[in-house]
Amino acid sequence: MKRSTWVAAGVASVAVVGLLAWAFAPRPVEVEVATATQAPFRTTIDEDGKTRVRDRYVVSAPLAGQLLRMGLREGDRVEAGAVVAQIVPTLSPMLDERTLRDLQARLGIAQAQVERVKARVEGARIGLEQARSEATRTEQLASQGFVSLTKLEVTRLSAEAAQKELEAATQERHVANHEVEQARNALAAVRSPQQSGRGFALRAPVAGRVLRVAQVSETVVPLGTPLLELGDTARQEIVAELLTTDALRVQPGAAVLVERWGGTGSLQGQVRLIEPAGFTKVSALGVEEQRVRVLIDITSPPAQWAALGDGYRVGVRVVTLSLDQAVQVPVSAVFPLPAGDGNGDVAFGVFRLDGGRARLTPVKIGARNGSHAWVQQGLPVGATVIVYPPTAVRDGLRVKPRAV
Repeated sequence: MKRSTWVAAGVASVAVVGLLAWAFAPRPVEVEVATATQAPFRTTIDEDGKTRVRDRYVVSAPLAGQLLRMGLREGDRVEAGAVVAQIVPTLSPMLDERTLRDLQARLGIAQAQVERVKARVEGARIGLEQARSEATRTEQLASQGFVSLTKLEVTRLSAEAAQKELEAATQERHVANHEVEQARNALAAVRSPQQSGRGFALRAPVAGRVLRVAQVSETVVPLGTPLLELGDTARQEIVAELLTTDALRVQPGAAVLVERWGGTGSLQGQVRLIEPAGFTKVSALGVEEQRVRVLIDITSPPAQWAALGDGYRVGVRVVTLSLDQAVQVPVSAVFPLPAGDGNGDVAFGVFRLDGGRARLTPVKIGARNGSHAWVQQGLPVGATVIVYPPTAVRDGLRVKPRAV
């Protein structure tokens, strides 16, 4: 056989071996990748809530008598002091003495309520002064870079909440004075029914809208019968029922985003109170849950949510953690490490893309929300990580980003 034939056969053999090696060589695994970024980060507790008029006033009959037909209906606006109903006293002689004692007791209770509300007004005024002083100090520290902008926002919201508390206490004082006046007039009408004229005028304690009319037609009503409910729909709060385990992570003054309320954009809110007592509620799946009511004030301008009424359903997102800047990756890139692979409190890892290979990198996770995880240690900004890593991916495996 000629030498050229041997050379050709050898070249062909090498080519075949090369083709076989290339055909059976492991291919890089295609993966989806993302970049570690530094941006604002926050965690929230998402729950449904319901609006509620913060101050609801039930106007009841201050004396027994004949209630004249009322012309008010649900949704009507009334001014403070406007006549909402009229009652003609029709007292039985056997009940006169007892009714007098009842009305005298109601007058005493109303006068005691006035004194109690005065103390609340003074307490609210002191709280407002303290909140304003704290806000002033925080603004000075923020201008020098000693406190974060989040802390500054919380103190400002606390000052606004204290201002609203003072306004509510002042309004309650007006209502208490109105109750004293109504009790005195009712007592005078019983003592001298011949001087009461057509009837005893029942007046609105505050300006607002009629929420419910309990008695529409003319009828005889006993003492204390609820007649209608009044409330200012511009002063509303949101009641959200959180799991008690979630409520432990919420603090008064926490920021709240109000969504799915029917309007455009989100409304701003603030947690005012976490009720001290929880209750048992059965979920839609039949599971008993321990929940607690969280009261939220709407801090957005009232004109923005003027269409909201009493008892409307909304969605709330209570902010439990807010960072101005944080290194974060998609939460789908983070996975728990097997026992013994972590370093102390580092129990999570990511696959980092390095030179075409996947490198297992332990990281310390500070918190996670629905889309991103906050990486406290172990990963620099700009690093490329694998999201939704396939089961075939391991440390040192050749990978390549999947074309989008």
